[in-house]
Amino acid sequence: MDLRPKTIICDIDGTLTEHIKPNQAAKIETVLKPLDGSIDKLLEWERSGYNIILLTGRKESMRSATEAQLRSLGIFYDHLVMGVGGGSRHLINDCKNDGTTTAYAYNLERNKGISSLQI
Repeated sequence: MDLRPKTIICDIDGTLTEHIKPNQAAKIETVLKPLDGSIDKLLEWERSGYNIILLTGRKESMRSATEAQLRSLGIFYDHLVMGVGGGSRHLINDCKNDGTTTAYAYNLERNKGISSLQI
């Protein structure tokens, strides 16, 4: 059993918060609405010592607004990756020498949140 911390890579809009249009997301005064259970799930992962990486299709020029919006909700993370386009995303990783799988992907229905994920 691997005792190193897990890494969670999680989208923001439509996954942690209600999906909003890019022109709304660019405004620092836009208030994001967290999806039910999302903040509790992030707290659970934090208590478990997981590394939390948030990613978004939002442009790098929207970083300040995005950071302020996340901070206002109490959403924390270890890294924020900006500019990950709206196309499909593929996680590529190697298996351990014993064949243990080390990468998983979960496709969630938009605006349903992460509360039911068991990782």
